[in-house]
Order: sequence, then C-alpha cells, then structure tokens
Amino acid sequence: MLVILAALFVTAFLCPMLFRALKRNAFYVVAVVPAAGFAWLLTQLPGVLAADESLANGAPNAPPSIGIQWIPGLNIGLNFRLDSLAATILLLILGVGALVLFYCARYFKNDDPQIGGFAAKMVAFAGAMTGLVTADDVIIMFIFWEITSVLSYLLIGFNQALITARRSAMNALIVTTLGGLVMLAGILMIGAKAGSYQLSEIIASSDQLVALGGYTDVAVALIIVGAISKSALVPFHFWLPGAMAAPTPVSAYLHAAAMVKAGVYLIARLAPGFADTNLWAPMTVGIGIATMLIGGFRALKQYDLKLILAFGTVSQLGFIIAIFGFGTPEAAFAALAMTLAHGLFKATLFLSVGIIDHNTGTRDIRKLSGLRRAMPILTATAGIAAASMAGIPLLFGFVAKEAVYESALHLDTPWGMIALIGLVLGAGLTMGYSLRFFFGAFGVKKHSVPALICKAPTLIFLAPLLVLSALTLVLGVYPQLVEPLMLQWSEAQGGPGKMHLLPFAGFNAALGLSALSASLGLAFYWIRRRTDTGAPLRRMTVSAEEIYRMSVNALDMAAIWITGRTQRGSLSFYLGVILGVVLVLPLGIALTVSTPWPQNWIVADHPAQLLIGAIIIAGAVVAIIAPKRFMAVLMVSVTGYGMVAIFALQGAPDLALTQLLVETIVLVSFVLALRALPKRLWGGVVRIKWGRALMAIALAVMVIYIAIAMMGARQEASISLAWPELAYNQGYGKNIVNVALVDMRVWDTFGEITVLAAAATGVASLIFAGRSFGSRVRAHEVAPGSIDSGSEAMGGKDSKEVELRIARRFASSGNQDWLMAGSTLVAERRSIIFEVVTRLMFHSVLILSVYTLLTGHNTPGGGFAGGLIAGLALTIRYLAGGRIELSESMRIAPGMLIGGGIALAGLSGIVPLLMGDEIFTTYAMEFWFFGDHKFVTSTIFDIGVYLVVLGLVQDVLRSLGSEIDSLSEGRSPVDRHDFVEASRTGVGR
Repeated sequence: MLVILAALFVTAFLCPMLFRALKRNAFYVVAVVPAAGFAWLLTQLPGVLAADESLANGAPNAPPSIGIQWIPGLNIGLNFRLDSLAATILLLILGVGALVLFYCARYFKNDDPQIGGFAAKMVAFAGAMTGLVTADDVIIMFIFWEITSVLSYLLIGFNQALITARRSAMNALIVTTLGGLVMLAGILMIGAKAGSYQLSEIIASSDQLVALGGYTDVAVALIIVGAISKSALVPFHFWLPGAMAAPTPVSAYLHAAAMVKAGVYLIARLAPGFADTNLWAPMTVGIGIATMLIGGFRALKQYDLKLILAFGTVSQLGFIIAIFGFGTPEAAFAALAMTLAHGLFKATLFLSVGIIDHNTGTRDIRKLSGLRRAMPILTATAGIAAASMAGIPLLFGFVAKEAVYESALHLDTPWGMIALIGLVLGAGLTMGYSLRFFFGAFGVKKHSVPALICKAPTLIFLAPLLVLSALTLVLGVYPQLVEPLMLQWSEAQGGPGKMHLLPFAGFNAALGLSALSASLGLAFYWIRRRTDTGAPLRRMTVSAEEIYRMSVNALDMAAIWITGRTQRGSLSFYLGVILGVVLVLPLGIALTVSTPWPQNWIVADHPAQLLIGAIIIAGAVVAIIAPKRFMAVLMVSVTGYGMVAIFALQGAPDLALTQLLVETIVLVSFVLALRALPKRLWGGVVRIKWGRALMAIALAVMVIYIAIAMMGARQEASISLAWPELAYNQGYGKNIVNVALVDMRVWDTFGEITVLAAAATGVASLIFAGRSFGSRVRAHEVAPGSIDSGSEAMGGKDSKEVELRIARRFASSGNQDWLMAGSTLVAERRSIIFEVVTRLMFHSVLILSVYTLLTGHNTPGGGFAGGLIAGLALTIRYLAGGRIELSESMRIAPGMLIGGGIALAGLSGIVPLLMGDEIFTTYAMEFWFFGDHKFVTSTIFDIGVYLVVLGLVQDVLRSLGSEIDSLSEGRSPVDRHDFVEASRTGVGR
C-alpha cells in the first residue's frame, strides 16, 4: 500500500518535467501508475476476501495492513488497512483514475502550458484518496481528507481566467473545509473516549461508546456533518453543481468517482458501529432522501448537460448515503454495489459530455440535435451509461437498484415505509433526468436547431468510455464478479449473507418497485417536456447557495468593520493590543494560582553580571530617550549584546553564539531599513508617552513575577537533567542544544524554519509589492553616477555609452575578479579599507560557517549559527561592493535556498519511514578517514536549516538592501542574470 501511495505522489512531483518533454502524450505515461496500482489491487483481492471472511467467523485473521509509528505520545501512527470496503472504493479511485488520465491525452491541447500542473494535481488527488480510504488512523485519514479539499480547489479553479471557476473553487474549499473542521471535533471526541484513534479499534468499541448516550450522539453528528459536506448533501449540495466550472475530466473523476465518495466511505465505515445512535437516521437517511429528491428535481430543470449530471450526482449521493444509513448488513451490501455502479455510469456520462463539448463547442441541449448520426459510438456508450443510471434491466445500475429495494423492504423501523416511498420517488426522478440527458444530447429536435459543425471522436478518445460501458454491461449480466466484495463487507458486519446480486431475481416486490419508479420517471420526463418553454425557471424560494452567499457577505462586512477599527496602520496601536493581551491573561492566571516563592535568592553568580546588567539597563533607557532612530536601534542592540555576555558567563556558549549572530543580522537589517525612514524620532523633542511607559514597565514586572513564581513552584526534577545522556546515547552528539534542535525537538525546529520561510517571503513581498511587472532593468541600466574606474563623470558623455561599458566590463570579468566596487559604487560610498578587509575575510568566514555547521553536533554551532555566519559574509560583501556585487554573489536564488532547505529537512524525516522506523529517526555511521569519525544523519536536517537561514538573510539583503538602493536611485535593481546575459550577448560591444 505504501509503495502505491508513494508512487502516486512521486509521479505527481515528476509531472511538470514529463509534460515539458512529452507534451500531452505524457498523460499516457502518467496513467500507467494508477493502472499499475489497479492491477496490484486485483492481486490483493483474494487476501482481502479471505481476511474479511475469517473476521466474520470470529477468526483473528486481519485484512492486509501496515503500521508505522509516527507520534507515539499521541498514539498516532501511519496505519493503513485494506478490507472489502476500502478495496471497492479503491477500485474506482485507481481504475477510473487511470482511464480519466488516458482520456486527458486527447481532451487537452498539445501546447497547453498548464497541463503539467493539472496532471500533477490529478495524480496527487488519486494518492490522497488512496490514503484516505486505506488509513486506519482517523487523524491520518483527516489529513488526507483535507488534502483532497485543497487539490479539489486547485482543480476546480484550473481556468484562472474565469471568475466563475475561481468563485466555484472557493465555494467548494470553504464548504468542504468547514465541514472537515467540524468533523475533526467529532473525531477527537470519539478518539478521546475510545482511547484510540484507530478506526478498527473505534468500531470494535462502539457498543461502549454508544452507551455513553448524548456525548457519542454529538460526536457522531459532527462527523456526519463533515461527511455530508464532502458528498454535497443538503444543505451543502450547492457547491457540487458550481464545481462544474472545472474541466470535464475533473468532474468525471473528482465529482463522480472519487472525492464525493469520501463522505460515502466515511458513512459506510461508521454505520456498523454507530447506526443505533439517536441522530444517525435523521442525518443520514432523512437528509439523504431529501437530497435525492431535491437533486433529482433540479436535474430535470437544467439545460446544460454537465449541470444535469451534477444535480443527478447530488441526487445519487443522497440515495447511496441514505441506504448506508439504514445500518443493516443487507443495506451495506446493496449500498456498496450502488456505489460501484454509480462510479462506472457517472464517469462515463461526464466523459461523454467532455467529448460533446470538445467537438461541438456547446453543452446546451437546446442547441444540440442529431448527434447520434455524427457520433454513433459515443451515442451507444452514453446510452448504456444513462440506461444504467435509470435502472434499465441487464445493466449493473439495475442490479444494484434491485438490491437496494430488497434491503429497504426488509427494514424493520417506524420510518421504513417513508424511506421506501422516498426511494421510489427519487428513482423515478432519476429515470426522468436520465431520459432528459440522453434525448437532450442525442435526440433530434422537432423545432429548427442550427446545424452544428462537429466530427466524430477518435477511437482512442472513446477508449475510456468503451471500457467503462463494457464493465457496466458485463457486471449487469454477470455481477458475481464483484459480488464477493459486497458479500464480505455485509458478512463482516454480522449479516446473514442472504443477499445476492442477480441480473434478474424473478417477479418479486423489488421488481414491482422498479417498474413503478420507471413509470414515474416516464411521467416526470413527459410532464417536463410538455411544460418546457426553453427558459430557465424562476425560483420562488431562497436557495441554499443564496443563504451561503448572504452568510459570506455578512462575514465580509463584519470583517471590514473590525479591520477598519483595529488595522489603523499604527505600529504602536498593534503593539499595545498585543502587549495588553500578554499582560492581562498570564498575569490574571498567575495571580489566581497560589505558588510558593524560592527560598534562596541569588542576585548574581559573577560580579561581571552586575556590570553587564547595568549596561543593559542603560542601553534600554537611552533607547527610549534617543532623539534619532539610529541611536535608538544601536542602544537596543546594546541590550542584545549584553544578553550575549550573560549567556556566556552562565555557561551557555551555544545561546551566546546564536544571540550574537542574530543580534548582528538584526542590527544590519534595521540599519538598512532606516535609510527609508526619517532620521529623527520625535521631531526634535524627546517626549515620553507615560501610558506606553507604564505598560512596558508592567509587562516587565509581570514577566519577572511569573519567572520567579515558576522557579518556586517546581516540585519535580527538571527534565533537562536527563538530556545530556539522551543527547549522547540517542542523538549521538555532545552538544545538547544542537542535538535537541535537530533530534529530540526536531518537530519544533521544522516548524520554526517553516515560519522563517514565511517571514522571508512576507518581507520580500512587502518590499517588492510596488514594483510593476516587467520593470526590471536589463544589464546596461547600471545606477546613474556609477563611472568607469571612478574617472569620467556622467555629465559631458553619453550616459548610455558609459553604462554599457560598465556592464560589459563587469560581466566579462565576473569569472576572474570580484568585489569590483570601483565599477559598481559611487566614490562617496566606497571604503578601500573595508574592501581590503572583505577580500581577506569573505572566504574565511564562509569556511567558518561550514565548519560551524558540520561540527555543531559536538561543539557550539549547528545549521542555524552556520547559516547566520554565511549570511554575515554576504552582508560584508554587500556593504563593500553594493547591490550589484550582492547580485553577483547570490548565484542561487533565495527562494531556491529556502525551498530546498525545507525539502531537504523534510526528506531527512521521511527516509526513516521507508526503512520501517519512526519519522525523523537518527542514525549514526562510523567510518575511518585519517582517523575515526562519526556521521549522524540529523546533520542532513541541519544542512536544511543552514540553507533556510542563508536564504532568509539573502532575502533580507535583497529586499532591505538592493531594493532600497535601487528605489533611492530611481530604478529597479539589476541581478546577476543581467550581467551573465550581458557577458553572453556582448552588450555594448
């Protein structure tokens, strides 16, 4: 299972490269992966069926499964399980997925630049659905659940030029994500009471959970909300028709065979254990049948073929969930068969619409006429699928519907007859809109319809439809091919195993209900056809979509009102709010909790600490009263460097080194930013804001009070006492701080570097937001005033000629010389001494940064410190040579460094999973190379940290340095690419 899962995601990663090389034919290559997964699944079915049968008989033989510990402390693991329910849904995910990808090779244009990304999202979606239906851990299942929501959003909004596509994508994301969050609350409630987050264990302990009464009722109801939002049941049904703005392959896969089946799967999974809860039947059967009727009625009113199928999908999903909601083994048998049948015929119909739209340019049934002559094969395949949806005999849809009626007839509940009536009416509507779809697309209109210019689709374009239609026919005649899956799922729930899938079960009550629903369907179609004026009908009531839009608009207005009163553009106001909350909440808690105070007070461990403390206080006071910004920033840095000394005296060299480097980088960043701000702070007069001063003093006192109270409240030995032994024996390092960061607390560090990446992106975005697209100056546009060897001024010469000569000299000598400040800086900004020092120190500092990185596991340092040291080397080079020198030194873009660092750090955690260990497991390898050495794999994670920090510093220098330089000069910055281009093309020669 993990191999298939990994293969799908790896293929998604490789898709852009494949499509650049093979264009749309790469879809054929990509389709091989889910097809191979489908073939593998077929080989696993005998084991799945045998395992389910043994479980039904009370034997301990479990279905094929795999389990890897992930977060043992939270009892969360990468556990996957393949039983008959998961296998049936997976047949659709992999089988239909492969066919849809094959179909895409002729649906899209060969020169479409977006198809690589589209294919990547489709394959990743198949991987996410595979993980969702096989996950035995509900937390892992929820993660895949949300991934499908995000990928669905991206696929629905594929055509970014259409506002309807963007709006529909956002609607789908909001609705399904909101439902997912509600579901998460229910999952956590159930898992907490069950003592496990394994689905199999939760179902096994369902009797005890149901006995809890209201608690379990609420938890299960929350989970059902997530399921019906995903499967587009009332009142969340409106997002699915809107999602038809997506390309047709997306509709055929996500909204017929895969994504919407996620909610169906979850209801089916929980039904054996929780069908007896009080809210189960009203929320599954009641809402399901209501959705079936509303969706069917709306489908009869549509003129767009995709919308007919979309509302029909809503109706069918309500139908399937209602049957699963019955909670009986017979209903589980019938509903699982209907799920498989629905995936086959609805995918076929959506793909048929794609061909019609592709070859005619319209999906409007008022404009289509006589397609059966131009497309006879398509007419046959679509007719088979539509007949199966309508429940015509000898097709799999009819076989599944007969099983549904049979299970409904055996219901022994007060609402059983009402449910049966609703099913018959819904099936009648299904027959009605099936006829509307088929004759609307392929029938000959009596009134005059302009002839459409269309051509018959190629056989390779039709191949996926032929396969799906053939399966519908074969399973209709010989349903025993898939019956064991349904039978085993039914018997695994304690069912009697009396249900069977039969092409014709005889003249019985179920057949009579089928005949009745077919008659109703013919009547519905006839009435609609007779009353159809060709104009859309007006709604007399408020729809669910309108309620949703009014709610979103009200939320937007509330957000605008709140934002207008809080986001004032005043930094002091923002800090006041933040610090006020920090002051009130923790202090209130601290004052209400009685804690003992420490008995032994130590003012200082060393006399030097008193002097350092005095310097820190003096620096803070001067920073407050300083009239100029530079002086204030410098004094703030004095307090930071004072903390460096405190750490060093306290025996914390790692903290001292990191604080020193961070303080230096921050000081440089502040100084660079100050160039864009006025020099003076208060207009020449130092004024103390007493309200702010009181808040600052109160905050400081609060922090001191809480720190003292925490020291006095300690009753147990500090956990840090065990860290030296853990660091050496499990992290294989002597530097406790570094081992903690890259091993024992690696998840914290991974989150921190992700925040660093977000911060770097945010800073760069804010700085570069004002630059218009395409305004970057090419190589010859060097800053005015930059003169050749500092000799001739711009005045008196053609500035263009001088700048071209400067660019040519810099570019052509870039591989030999560096730090050419004479050609990149005006004379008043040059410092010969600083240039000499930079030439002496730059490479040594870089080597020091690598040394600090590689030795950080045993001595002070590590990836964070090493990255900051390398960043300081670049800072020195920038200060000595200016923005053009910085561009020359940044041979790898900051974004590439940051993204590569995060990817490398993540990869170092994923690799142990493939070796059967926990994520981020550390290994030590000893080797001899002119002495005994030891390499610890967590160093790879540390290298990722190094790259992220280096990329962050580069981004800061690029945005706060080069960009402000260029803005002050009145032109856009020149990057290294410009000079490489100048060197290659010989600009100005």
